[in-house]
Amino acid sequence: MTNEERLAEINAEPGSREALEAQYGQVWTTDELSNDFEVLEFAAPLVVVRRKADAKKGTLEFQQSPRFYFNWKPASPRFYFG
Repeated sequence: MTNEERLAEINAEPGSREALEAQYGQVWTTDELSNDFEVLEFAAPLVVVRRKADAKKGTLEFQQSPRFYFNWKPASPRFYFG
């Protein structure tokens, strides 16, 4: 699935926080995101981040409205975010 297809899918029927948590686990608002992560790059529907607790890089997905970030995926050792 391309980023454009995933973006359309995520925003076609935006989930509530509770629904996203049930499907993906932890969910962050923009303020919560800035507490836990440093944002490195946006590439909708993904955001590349560095987790502040351990400096681990990875990605989160996000929906536009209401804006929630979810589906944390650490970067694999063979994949490097500059």
